[in-house]
Amino acid sequence: MLLTLAWGAVFFPGLFALCTWGIRRARPEWPEYDCVMISTRVVSSAQAVLATGSGIAIIHSCKNVVSDRYWLAQEYVWFLIPYMVYDIYAMYLCDWCRIKEQNRRHSLTIFRNFLRKNRLMITHHLAILLVLVPIAQRFRGELGDFFVGCIFTAELSTPFVSLGKILIQLKQQHTLLYKVNGILTLTTFFICRILLFLFMYWSYARQKEMSLFQVPFRIPVFCNVANAFLIAPQLYWFSLLCKKAAGLFDTPPAEKDG
Repeated sequence: MLLTLAWGAVFFPGLFALCTWGIRRARPEWPEYDCVMISTRVVSSAQAVLATGSGIAIIHSCKNVVSDRYWLAQEYVWFLIPYMVYDIYAMYLCDWCRIKEQNRRHSLTIFRNFLRKNRLMITHHLAILLVLVPIAQRFRGELGDFFVGCIFTAELSTPFVSLGKILIQLKQQHTLLYKVNGILTLTTFFICRILLFLFMYWSYARQKEMSLFQVPFRIPVFCNVANAFLIAPQLYWFSLLCKKAAGLFDTPPAEKDG
């Protein structure tokens, strides 16, 4: 446990520092905010790839979705804890660099504005650290590694979200790459963060040889409640992505008149 925590505490900040240094060497004309923001997105994508790979390995290894064990189901959670702490700091650093470039002073007001603007994402990270980590590492006992792996695969959409943010920052919204990436973002988000829950219920139904519709009434109530809390923000974020996607392919008024 301690070694895995230490590796995470070194890996994510170290990768961020390495990316920032590399971007500044390659693009010295770029402002500090661009370097920091892009580095943050690279680290986020790296974590997503590792989480997704771990999740796929766990799902593949657990034939019995209830009782089979796989070591990554616990070890990757310990590796994830430093990332969550780092990512909260990285979000604040991005905000601070952006405000510094606007010649605004670093103060308590800036910190409060950061908390208010990012309250949903900060709540998401704290919920993982304070609620999901104890459940995954202690309260679930020796059951459910398969479902932990499923939750890990939800990160598959993150690299596409990150690439979209980078393209926006580089003012590349007009490119074909941005539009293709938008479609991939929407598709992977829907499959891995919404349909994922249906897949978990279906997998349990198949294991127990029952109807999919019976599952909510056969599993503990807290499992349904936990899934509801997990899917709620995903539905909200998916609605935002749909609105952005609708605007992505809208024809500008000037072109319509023409």
